[in-house]
Parts: sequence; structure tokens; C-alpha cells
Amino acid sequence: MKTSKYKYILLCGVLGFAIACSTKKDSFVNRNYHAMTTKYNVLYNGENALQAGINDLKTTYADNFWDVLPVEKMQPAKEEMEPTDKRNANFERAETKATKAIQKHSMNLGGIERNEQMDEAHLLLGKSRYYDNRFIPALEAFNYVLYKHKGSSRIDEVKVWREKTNIRLENEGTAIKNLNQLLKEKKDKMDEQIYADANAMLAQAYINTGVNDSAVFVLKKAMEFTRDREQEARYRFILGQLFGKMKQPDSAYAYYQSVIDMNRKSPRRYVIQAHAMQAGMFDHEKGDTLAFMTNMRELLEDRENRPYLDIIHHQVALYYDKQGNDEKAVKHYNKSLRTKSADKYLMASNYRNIAEINFEKAKYPMAGKYYDSTMVYLDNRGREFKAIKKKRDNLEDVIKYEAIAQNNDSILHIVSLSETGRVAFFEDYIKRLKEQEEKERKRLEAEAQKQANIAAAGARSFNDDDAFIPGSNANSNGQVSLRKNSGDDFTNSGKGDNSRSGAPNIPAGAKSQPGMPTSGIGGASGGNGNSKFYFYTPSTVSYGKLEFKKRWGDRPLVDNWRWSSEIKNKGKENDDPAAAGKEGDTLAVAGKEGKEDKKIDERYTADFYIKQLPTSQVVLDSLAKDRNFAYYQLGIIYKEKFKEYKRAADKLEKLLVNNPEERLILPAKYNLYKIYQIIDPSKADKYKQQVLDEYPDSRYAEIIKNPGMDAVNNASPEAVYASVYKKYEEGKTREVIALLETNIETYTGEEIVSKFELLKARIVGRLQGLEEYKKSLNFVALTYPNSTEGKLAETILKTDVPNLEKNAFGKPSVTYKMIFKFDSPTDPKIAPLKAKIEKFIKEGLNNSITISQDVYTTNEDFLVVHGFNSKLAAEDAASVLKEYKDYKIAETPIVISTEDYKVVQIKKNLTGFLAIK
Repeated sequence: MKTSKYKYILLCGVLGFAIACSTKKDSFVNRNYHAMTTKYNVLYNGENALQAGINDLKTTYADNFWDVLPVEKMQPAKEEMEPTDKRNANFERAETKATKAIQKHSMNLGGIERNEQMDEAHLLLGKSRYYDNRFIPALEAFNYVLYKHKGSSRIDEVKVWREKTNIRLENEGTAIKNLNQLLKEKKDKMDEQIYADANAMLAQAYINTGVNDSAVFVLKKAMEFTRDREQEARYRFILGQLFGKMKQPDSAYAYYQSVIDMNRKSPRRYVIQAHAMQAGMFDHEKGDTLAFMTNMRELLEDRENRPYLDIIHHQVALYYDKQGNDEKAVKHYNKSLRTKSADKYLMASNYRNIAEINFEKAKYPMAGKYYDSTMVYLDNRGREFKAIKKKRDNLEDVIKYEAIAQNNDSILHIVSLSETGRVAFFEDYIKRLKEQEEKERKRLEAEAQKQANIAAAGARSFNDDDAFIPGSNANSNGQVSLRKNSGDDFTNSGKGDNSRSGAPNIPAGAKSQPGMPTSGIGGASGGNGNSKFYFYTPSTVSYGKLEFKKRWGDRPLVDNWRWSSEIKNKGKENDDPAAAGKEGDTLAVAGKEGKEDKKIDERYTADFYIKQLPTSQVVLDSLAKDRNFAYYQLGIIYKEKFKEYKRAADKLEKLLVNNPEERLILPAKYNLYKIYQIIDPSKADKYKQQVLDEYPDSRYAEIIKNPGMDAVNNASPEAVYASVYKKYEEGKTREVIALLETNIETYTGEEIVSKFELLKARIVGRLQGLEEYKKSLNFVALTYPNSTEGKLAETILKTDVPNLEKNAFGKPSVTYKMIFKFDSPTDPKIAPLKAKIEKFIKEGLNNSITISQDVYTTNEDFLVVHGFNSKLAAEDAASVLKEYKDYKIAETPIVISTEDYKVVQIKKNLTGFLAIK
């Protein structure tokens, strides 16, 4: 009986559970069962996943403090993510849970939702989609709640989330209208946190549309009502940024200070960035520099700020940079770089600023390297990247011409000195060279000593019986104590301990040359072989080489190298074998009674350098010419590309006092006139008058007289080039080459010259053949390496020219030509011959035969008859023209295949063709 009773109870329970699981029946049990299951099971797990995703986002999100922060953190869209980045799986999990709740527990009966948790489920669904950057589906979920659950207790929150989504979809106008209406209607009835969120998102909409004053007004309300301390700090920081954009530095400074005053209530990154923003607003002329540096020192010394040393060092570097202390600025830029900051723009700024410092000091190769590093950290689609790339490309020309100017100037200066002056100059150079080498020798010696100490400590650590070695830096445990230099700008302590004892540290049982560090060859007593081998330590070997050279001088690698007679005889064997052995076998060992036989290093004699100076006047004139052109180019580059007017004027002034070529004087004076119009109008009048008086009919004088001339009129370089190029396209080759020569002379130093030069190279190739074409292209590529034309010339040399060189006589051809060569394009014989051939073609009724006059070389032309389908046909036509009474031409034609004719025109080698015919 009992068993039957339990069976009935169990059966009823199963039936009741099955009935309660139904979503099609509207009963108290069903509604509450599904509501409870939705809330405490599915939605609970979904909310936890969403919160975990938000927490991850807060932790991993990298703010860009170089721009106004968004009021809300958001993971980037898929297309903006790096290849190594991963989507946050928690948001997908939250969406899955929300979807499950809706699918399994929704009780939509008669168009009315009976499960009171479905608004929560749809809200969770919308939020998870929103954070996953799927805004259209998120908007659908929020709209569903507003449409189906108008009486929901969370209706205000849903409305805020809908407008957040509209802002993400760039519907700021709709969002502003709806949020303002919501805040007006529910001002005193809304939850404070939701009210804060609504104002914050309204501020974001205003920021996006550029209405910063309205954004400030509503963001203050968000800051006041939010219960989240991180949000409060973020809003305060954004307010500081907005006031900065609105040119209200006092208000901006105050809001940054309010972030700092929050201290630990604010995330540390906002506090440090607030300090950085205030540092950027510091008045370097009127501000309290002592208080500024004290604040920076405290920030650097605070252990809590270690993750932010990149930012602090960058601000200290900027301070020194603006103070003109380049050495300390570079030091702190480098310290910021060594932190391996995750902020790419900060890294780019460090490299860029070091590049600028080197550029100002005329260290152009070094500046170029730092500009290269800058571009690595910049977005290659951004405006700054393009500006720096352009500057870097222009720097190639600066590096090239500065090197030419400095080298040639130095050589010409030394040549101009008297014999005594030259000797004094090089003796001073030799003195500095010796000091530099001695400094390097001491550095190697210290490094070798350090390695020896480490080797000695290693030997002792493997042999407990070794005695302690006096004079070493080892402690009682046989370990070397090495102190690191910890000096900084803000303290004078910690200069480091680079001193070593006078005697080297030698492991017991090892032998060494006096004064020469060892690394314990052979180990300690007992033959322990665990010490470091001497030749395994490069610094120790380098030191040994220096000591040997110092002791013995330069010794050749020969037997009996210590015997001076052997060394001398080896040197004489090549010239006079019989002289070998005549010198006495005197032992000349360094250090023995001071009789050391040393060979004098040529680098330490003035004569070594004087002999290398050029003496030919032709060479000296060439050096002066190249130097003057380099000065001119530098002046133009600094003026046009870098806007460095003072430096440009200096280069052009130097040019004019160096007796330049006539072609450089006029453009140099005109450009000085234009430069001084900007930086010194009084000097501008001087050069203006010189141009007008000395060159009244020049193009530059015309421009000065008519300053309103349109930049694109017929006198502009671009218009002139366009006109010349049109003639080139029309086939007026000989006319164009003369125009190019004139215009290259006229526009010397201007960017357009590279275009003229490349066009000239093409025409040279057409008139003079492949070899001259190669020379002309090479000239363009080397003279204008950074211009578009220079790079194109380089490409042609590498790709097109090799293909042209492969052309040779003898290739199969299906058509032939008959050519007549004339020594002048205006030869009077051309016209009657052409008339006879045209008569022949007309009478022969052969439409495939045509005639043309082709350019061959600078002075020669071909009259060409085209269209013969075989060599025999061409020869028959030649015979008819020569023998038939109606033609009787006196000229002898050359029959040639179409393929061979191409080779003749490319290589200008008709003579070569006739030789093999």
C-alpha cells in the first residue's frame, strides 16, 4: 500500500512540474515558475557574464589621453582590432543566456507577455549586443521593451540605453532630442545613477557634434549624481579637456586639480594624466620652476607611479626642451622610451622630439633615424605621419648637400692655409685623435678588469680552498659586488663606483703579465679548470691587444718577431735580398733599458694628411663648384620645404661670398629677397634693388615688378613644362631638346628641374641611343634621388633598360622595310624622292605600303617605306624604283626587317647592321 502511495505522489509531482513548465498556460503556477527560473537561473548567470565583460573592458581598455576621452569605454569594432586582439567572450555568453531566457521562458499569450522577467531578459539582450558592437540588433531589443513592456520598472534605463545606441549609430540629433525630453519629464523621478548616465550620454552627443559648452553643462550634472567614483574621476578629467579646447586654461587646470585631489578615490591613471595635463599648461616664463620640478621629482620618486614613468619622464623632458636644455631633455625622452610604453603616440612623440633636437643641431643623419622611429609608431593614414614622412624624405637631400658643403669647405679651407697653418691644423687634429683613443683604451681596460673580476669570482665559487684575494671587489663569499650608477637630474648622489684596485685580481696559481688583467687561465691551485678562459672574453682580448701594442709597437706576424734585425730584413727582402743579414742581431725588447723599437703610426703625423690634399686646380675648382651648388640647394630646401628661413638665408649668403657660378647668383638673390620679406624687410629691399638693377630683363625682375602675377600663368615653371611636353608629344624632338637646355638653366634649384631633366633623358635616348639614355637616367637618379622623377629613373634603369639591352639583330620578322638615310632632316633630296615613292605606291595599288620620315639621330633622318611582307618583295621594289624609267632614283635603299629596324633605332647602330648584312 505504501509503495502505491509513493508512486501516486511521485506521479502527481511529475505531472505538476510538467504543467508548470508549459509556457502556453496562463496560471499562477506557470507565471511564477517561469519568472523565478528566469530571474534566479538564466538571467542571474547572464548578468554575471555581462558584469564580468564590463569589468574586463574597464581593465583592458586603453584610453587615448591625447584626445577628449569618450564618456563610456567600449571595445573596438572588429575592423579596428589588431590581429592579436580577441573579442570579449563574456558578452557573447550574456547574449546566449538572454536568448535562452526568452526562448524557453517567454509567455506571450494573446499578444501580452505574462512573464514579468522578459523586460529584464530583453534589456540584457540589448546590453550584451551593444557591448559587442552590434548596435542595430541591440536597438531592436531596446525598442521591443519600449513597445511590449511600457509599464516596466526599468523603462527609463531602457530609454537611456536606446539613446546610447543611437549615438553609436551616429544619430546624435535623435539622441539629443529624446534625452532632453526624458530628463525634462523625469527630472525628479529618475534613479540618480540613471540620471547621471543620461546626462553623460547627452554630453557625449554634444561632444560628437562639437557643441562643447552644452556638453560641459550636462557633464557637470553627470559628475554630481553618479555613484561610481571611477566615472566621477573620468567626467572631471573630460571637463578639464573640454575647457582646454574652449581656451579656458584656468577652468581646465582647476578640473585637473580636482582629479588629483580625489587621490585614491580615482584610478591612478587619471591622477597621473591630470598632472601631465597641468605640466603641459605650465608657463615656462612666469611659472614657478622650482615648484614644478619639486612636483615632478615627487612623482618620479613615488613607487606607486612606477607604471606611469613613461608619462612623467616625457613631461620632464618637455620642460627641459622648452627651457633649451637639450642634453637633459634627450636624457628624459630616452628614459621615457626605455619604459616600453604601451602608448604608441607617446613613443612617437619622444622619438619626434629627439629628432627635432638633432635637426636643430644640424645632426641630420641622426635626426633622420629618429624620424624613421617616429613613423613606426604613427598611423600611416594620419596627417602627422604624412608630414613627418615628407620631412624625412626631404632630409635625404639635406644630408646629401650638407655633407658635400661641409667636406668641400673643410678641404678648401685647409688648402688655403699656409704650410705652417696646415701642420698646426693637423697636429691639433692628431692631439684630439690621441685623446679619443686613450679614452677608448681606458674604457676597454675598465671593462677587461671587470670581466677579470667576474672570472676570478667564478673560479673561487668552484673552489672553496682558494684564498681571498686582496684588492678585489669580492665579498667574503667570493662574489663580486658591482654597484650600478643610479644618478639622476634631481640628486647629486649615486655617481656609481667605477674604481678598481691598482692590482688585477688573479686567481691563485694563475700567472699574468704585470699590469694585464687575466681571467684565471688554468684555474686555482689544484688545476681547477672551471674558471673562464681568457680568449672567451672579447673585452679582455681587446685590452690585451692594446697592452701588446703599447709595449711592443706594431710587429709583423713573422718568426723571431722580437728581433729587430728580423723585422728589418723582412722589410728589405722584397727590394734587396742581398741586404738581409747585414744588420746586427740586436735584441730590441720593449722595456729593457728603454731601448724600444717602435714603428711610428702614420696617423699621428701631419704629413700623412697633407699628402692627401688635392693640388690640381681643376680638382679644387670642381670642389668649389659642388660646394656652391650644395649651398644653393640647401638654401632652397630650407626655405621651401622646412620654412627654416634664417638657416636658408645663411646658406644663400655663404653662397654669394664664395664666388659662385653666374647661373646661381640671380636665383640666390631673388630667394634672399623673398626670405627677408618674411624675417627682415630692411634687407629685402637691398636684394630687391640688386635684382632690378643687375638683371632688369629677367623672369625674377618681372615677378618683383608684378607681384600679383598668377601662379599658374604662362611664366610659371609648371606652365612652361606643360608647353614643352606638348611639343614632345607632337614629335618635335629636336626643338624640344633646345628648349629643355634653356629651361634647365632658367629654373636651376627649383623642383621642376627634375621633370625637365627626365624629359631630356628620354629625348637623349631617342636621339643618341641606349648608352647615352643610360647615362642620362643615371644622372637624374643620382642628382634627384628623392624626387618622383629620380625614383622613376632608377626604376627604368633596373627594369626597362635591361630589356632594351637584350634586343639584337637576327630575330625573325614577318614584315620588312626599305630605308634611305639623309645627313640632315632638311636635305633637299628628301622631297623629290618622297614624291617618286608615293607615285610608286599609288601606281602599284598596294594599300599596305606606307612612307614616313623618321628621326634617327640629332642630325640624321630616315625616309622609310613600310609594309613589305618579305625581304624579296622589298628588294624587288627597290629594283623597280632604281631602274624603271618613271622613277630612276639615285639613292640606294637599305632593306631591313622590322625587328632589326627597332634595334637600329634603339641602339643607333646602323653601321653595325650594315657590317653583318
